[in-house]
Amino acid sequence: MLTALLAECRSLWRLRTLLRVLTGRELAARTAGSAGGWLWVWLPPLLTVAAYYLVFDVVFGMRLGANAPTPRVGTYLIVGMLAWSAFADAMQRGVGSLLEAGGLLQKNPLPPGLFPARVVLASGVVFAPLMLALVPLYAGAHHFRAGVWAVPLLMVAQAALTFLLAYLLAIVAAALRDVVQVVGVLLSLGVFLSPVLFPMTLFPPAWRWALWLNPMTAPVLGYQAALLQGAWPPADVWWVLAAWIGVLAVLLSLALARSRDQLVDWL
Repeated sequence: MLTALLAECRSLWRLRTLLRVLTGRELAARTAGSAGGWLWVWLPPLLTVAAYYLVFDVVFGMRLGANAPTPRVGTYLIVGMLAWSAFADAMQRGVGSLLEAGGLLQKNPLPPGLFPARVVLASGVVFAPLMLALVPLYAGAHHFRAGVWAVPLLMVAQAALTFLLAYLLAIVAAALRDVVQVVGVLLSLGVFLSPVLFPMTLFPPAWRWALWLNPMTAPVLGYQAALLQGAWPPADVWWVLAAWIGVLAVLLSLALARSRDQLVDWL
């Protein structure tokens, strides 16, 4: 069932040096022609984080309910929005990655997975340091309890989930260009159907199951537990993450097998 995906992964591993080079070029393209360079890569998310803290925690002093993982609104938003921003950045760039690489793929027998993989890795290079920086910055909340060790594991799981979903949608987008626009709309709406902006306890109980249909609900809950409480994420976070990764792996493998002879023509 996963034969095609495993073969693709083996090809990516054999070409890991090329993947590293492509990732470097992806990052260089983001800063090309700018005097600020990497400043413009990290400045937007850093300013967003600072704005959340200043506006919600310092100026207005807003507080969440008693069942929230932290009473401070800005502190709560920072965790979820950084994770969501990493996901959205990789998805927006990844879904069109095969279309952008169409000319190269038509001339060279390269594994298509190189291109969504480089996008996900590039987004990881940008956002992973910011997520890890929250560990010492939030030390007052978690006191470096054992749960913070879940953060790197969650980041790896999120990267795997994002790669599988971005690659799958990139294949579909090669056949149907409308997918690129649909993904953009879903990313704009998806943040409201997740615990990024509000705790799950504030969502109507009868509809909380709908939040689990968002692939980022489990990672966000995991980050919140680890960073805001120092607690190891609950079992349902890991089970849902594993389920998402497993389902996407099967769907991607099927898509790879069925599109192998047509993908380059679609591009």
